[in-house]
Amino acid sequence: MITHFIQIPTAKLKGRIAQLCEQYGIDFVETEESYTSKSSFIDKDFLPKFGEKPEGWKSSGIRITRGQFQTSTGIKINADCHGAINIIKKVAAIFKFDLSGVGRGILSMPKKVYLWTLQKSPRLQTGEA
Repeated sequence: MITHFIQIPTAKLKGRIAQLCEQYGIDFVETEESYTSKSSFIDKDFLPKFGEKPEGWKSSGIRITRGQFQTSTGIKINADCHGAINIIKKVAAIFKFDLSGVGRGILSMPKKVYLWTLQKSPRLQTGEA
Protein backbone atom coordinates (compact mmCIF):
# COMPACT_ATOMS: atom_id res chain seq x y z
CA MET A 1 0.00 0.00 0.00
CA ILE A 2 1.42 3.35 -1.02
CA THR A 3 0.72 6.30 1.23
CA HIS A 4 0.66 9.78 -0.26
CA PHE A 5 1.00 12.78 2.00
CA ILE A 6 -0.35 16.15 1.06
CA GLN A 7 0.08 19.52 2.68
CA ILE A 8 -2.93 21.05 4.34
CA PRO A 9 -2.96 24.85 4.66
CA THR A 10 -3.65 24.72 8.39
CA ALA A 11 -3.29 28.46 9.01
CA LYS A 12 -5.86 29.18 6.30
CA LEU A 13 -8.17 26.45 7.66
CA LYS A 14 -7.82 27.75 11.22
CA GLY A 15 -8.56 31.28 10.04
CA ARG A 16 -11.70 30.14 8.22
CA ILE A 17 -12.92 28.17 11.24
CA ALA A 18 -12.35 31.22 13.47
CA GLN A 19 -14.27 33.37 10.98
CA LEU A 20 -17.21 30.94 10.91
CA CYS A 21 -17.23 30.69 14.69
CA GLU A 22 -17.44 34.47 14.99
CA GLN A 23 -20.20 34.58 12.39
CA TYR A 24 -22.30 32.02 14.30
CA GLY A 25 -21.50 33.26 17.83
CA ILE A 26 -19.23 30.36 18.80
CA ASP A 27 -16.18 30.94 20.98
CA PHE A 28 -13.01 29.95 19.13
CA VAL A 29 -10.15 29.00 21.42
CA GLU A 30 -6.80 27.82 20.15
CA THR A 31 -4.73 25.66 22.46
CA GLU A 32 -1.45 23.84 22.22
CA GLU A 33 -1.61 20.07 22.10
CA SER A 34 1.74 18.94 23.46
CA TYR A 35 1.80 15.55 25.20
CA THR A 36 -1.87 14.84 24.37
CA SER A 37 -1.03 11.63 22.53
CA LYS A 38 1.47 10.53 25.17
CA SER A 39 -0.37 11.25 28.44
CA SER A 40 -2.92 8.69 29.61
CA PHE A 41 -6.38 10.21 30.15
CA ILE A 42 -7.69 7.00 31.75
CA ASP A 43 -4.76 6.92 34.20
CA LYS A 44 -5.25 10.66 34.95
CA ASP A 45 -1.73 11.61 33.84
CA PHE A 46 -0.62 15.21 34.23
CA LEU A 47 -0.65 17.08 30.89
CA PRO A 48 2.39 19.36 30.70
CA LYS A 49 2.36 22.46 28.52
CA PHE A 50 4.86 22.80 25.70
CA GLY A 51 8.28 23.60 27.13
CA GLU A 52 7.14 23.02 30.73
CA LYS A 53 7.55 19.24 31.06
CA PRO A 54 8.74 18.45 34.60
CA GLU A 55 12.04 16.64 34.89
CA GLY A 56 11.47 12.90 35.06
CA TRP A 57 7.89 13.14 33.72
CA LYS A 58 6.72 9.88 32.15
CA SER A 59 3.37 8.75 30.81
CA SER A 60 1.74 5.79 32.51
CA GLY A 61 0.50 4.50 29.13
CA ILE A 62 1.99 4.07 25.69
CA ARG A 63 0.91 4.63 22.09
CA ILE A 64 1.40 1.16 20.61
CA THR A 65 0.40 1.86 17.00
CA ARG A 66 -0.86 4.77 14.93
CA GLY A 67 -4.39 3.90 15.99
CA GLN A 68 -4.02 2.43 19.49
CA PHE A 69 -3.02 3.67 22.91
CA GLN A 70 -2.54 1.29 25.83
CA THR A 71 -3.12 2.38 29.44
CA SER A 72 -1.00 1.25 32.38
CA THR A 73 -3.50 -1.54 33.07
CA GLY A 74 -3.36 -2.84 29.49
CA ILE A 75 -6.62 -1.31 28.24
CA LYS A 76 -6.38 -0.55 24.53
CA ILE A 77 -8.21 2.54 23.33
CA ASN A 78 -8.45 4.48 20.08
CA ALA A 79 -5.38 6.75 19.89
CA ASP A 80 -7.12 9.54 17.98
CA CYS A 81 -10.04 9.72 20.43
CA HIS A 82 -7.54 9.55 23.27
CA GLY A 83 -5.55 12.49 21.90
CA ALA A 84 -8.75 14.45 21.29
CA ILE A 85 -10.04 14.01 24.85
CA ASN A 86 -6.67 15.13 26.19
CA ILE A 87 -6.88 18.28 24.04
CA ILE A 88 -10.36 18.90 25.44
CA LYS A 89 -8.95 18.28 28.94
CA LYS A 90 -6.49 21.15 28.36
CA VAL A 91 -9.37 23.62 27.91
CA ALA A 92 -11.94 21.93 30.18
CA ALA A 93 -11.33 24.33 33.07
CA ILE A 94 -11.87 27.38 30.85
CA PHE A 95 -15.25 26.17 29.61
CA LYS A 96 -16.25 24.16 32.69
CA PHE A 97 -16.55 20.89 30.73
CA ASP A 98 -17.57 17.88 32.80
CA LEU A 99 -15.39 15.02 31.61
CA SER A 100 -16.54 12.58 34.28
CA GLY A 101 -18.59 10.61 31.74
CA VAL A 102 -15.62 9.95 29.49
CA GLY A 103 -14.37 6.44 30.03
CA ARG A 104 -12.74 3.56 28.28
CA GLY A 105 -15.94 2.50 26.51
CA ILE A 106 -16.26 5.81 24.68
CA LEU A 107 -12.56 5.87 23.86
CA SER A 108 -12.38 2.22 22.76
CA MET A 109 -15.16 2.10 20.18
CA PRO A 110 -15.73 5.52 18.60
CA LYS A 111 -18.83 5.91 16.46
CA LYS A 112 -18.09 6.21 12.76
CA VAL A 113 -19.97 8.88 10.87
CA TYR A 114 -19.82 8.93 7.09
CA LEU A 115 -20.28 12.59 6.26
CA TRP A 116 -21.17 11.98 2.62
CA THR A 117 -24.28 10.00 3.65
CA LEU A 118 -25.69 12.57 6.08
CA GLN A 119 -28.76 14.51 5.00
CA LYS A 120 -28.40 18.24 4.60
CA SER A 121 -29.76 20.41 7.36
CA PRO A 122 -33.21 21.88 6.55
CA ARG A 123 -31.71 25.32 7.36
CA LEU A 124 -29.11 24.83 4.65
CA GLN A 125 -31.71 23.69 2.12
CA THR A 126 -33.86 26.81 2.67
CA GLY A 127 -30.89 29.18 2.58
CA GLU A 128 -31.33 30.37 6.19
CA ALA A 129 -27.80 29.46 7.24
